[in-house]
Amino acid sequence: MKLQLVATCLFGLEHMLGEEIDALGYERISTIDGRVTFLADEEGLALSNVFLRFAERVYIKLGSFEVHSFDDLFEGTKALSWSTFIGKNDAFPVKGHSIKSCLTSIPDCQAIVKKAVVDSLSAVYGITRFPEEGAKHQIEFFILNNEATLMIDTSGTPLHKRGYRYESNDAPIRETLAAAIAKTARPREDVLFWDPMCGSGTIAIEAAMIMNNIAPGKRRRFAAEQFPWLDKRFFADAREEAISGEIRSPFEVYASDIDERAVALTIQNAKLAGVNHAIRVMREDCRRIGAPGRRGTIVTNPPYGERLGTREEVERLYRDMGRHFRSLAPWQVYVITSHEGFERFYGKKADKVRKLYNGMIPCYLYQYFKNDKAPFDKKKS
Repeated sequence: MKLQLVATCLFGLEHMLGEEIDALGYERISTIDGRVTFLADEEGLALSNVFLRFAERVYIKLGSFEVHSFDDLFEGTKALSWSTFIGKNDAFPVKGHSIKSCLTSIPDCQAIVKKAVVDSLSAVYGITRFPEEGAKHQIEFFILNNEATLMIDTSGTPLHKRGYRYESNDAPIRETLAAAIAKTARPREDVLFWDPMCGSGTIAIEAAMIMNNIAPGKRRRFAAEQFPWLDKRFFADAREEAISGEIRSPFEVYASDIDERAVALTIQNAKLAGVNHAIRVMREDCRRIGAPGRRGTIVTNPPYGERLGTREEVERLYRDMGRHFRSLAPWQVYVITSHEGFERFYGKKADKVRKLYNGMIPCYLYQYFKNDKAPFDKKKS
């Protein structure tokens, strides 16, 4: 069966997600902020959920149409082929979003989409009341600039929840974002990768998973596995392909933190992720780490001053980081934070800054490719 699939992602990760879809061999149709639409089949549905490292969810797209009234929304939704996917006993709850649209009431949109789907299914199954006791097919509508897109969620639990992080620290970075940062830092087998403020170990773990070719979704389950119309062998085959593709890379990661609980969490999570062989975890102050006589890259997510630490404490930490990290030159440094004045406190202008989002928090990835000891030049800032 040919399917249009929609993979959603955090803002700023669309390009990386698109490249992943290309690598799986599927044709991209369109890309907008936070989502990539592509063509696949049932096998592709399973492979996308298991292998996409930067996606938040994968949906089946039923269709898109213009809406300027609730009648438009009802008729457009009713005309779609819901019975192809939803059986007469299946559950089909509705949720969604409306942005820059004349249809502003989400509860009204939910009710109208639900009624339209019921009417569409009633015409096929000859019943007016649906028990909704079977497999759950979560319907999601997305209305942007008066265009409605109707979809069915195939992932269930968001894809950033890999299944290895049962516990985390108070301000965890999302796994998908951590993977994107690790990938941006160009991990290599001959370069030590070090997160000196590792928290629950997410950046270090994602880097190790990338370098050992461990599929992010191989340990978890997906909503589509319960769909009666989808052969379960597709997910079984996808997991088998994931396992057979794993390698044992000599790539080495250091993960350290000043907090004993963070160190314990990282050890636990690395074991659950199956990468404890690749990660050396230790308790250490980031302002005292020493270069062990080899090339290295620092990649870290320090406190922002929003959920951990006061703003003054965070700014003092950034100053200390700048002084110490520059002493490790020529190591490269990648730091993500929501603090827009980071460069000023760190003491050096970044070679490149990339805007990303940690959930809904706008952040900046400060990238230092030439980590020399020269001070910050205020005249150029």
